[in-house]
Amino acid sequence: MKFTRHLRAPVARGDVTCSIRIWKSPRVTVGGRYALEHGFVRVTTIRRIALADITPELARRSGFAGVVDLLKTAKHGSGENVYLVDFVFEE
Repeated sequence: MKFTRHLRAPVARGDVTCSIRIWKSPRVTVGGRYALEHGFVRVTTIRRIALADITPELARRSGFAGVVDLLKTAKHGSGENVYLVDFVFEE
């Protein structure tokens, strides 16, 4: 999993533990470990959600100021399926 530059430190500190991704199909697997500066992100759960399920609180938990801010980053490809990915940072 890749994260924008401003999210990398909060992910590493454990402040951000979930991410909203808009993909054609899942690009990560539960239990998968994905390199991040100074460690790894291990996916603990992934589930498909509706776009309407993205609340301001969920956007903040994902490291964004609000839903619009999150969608500017998450909606950059041709995918239409929305996934909520929970993870932990491991050194």
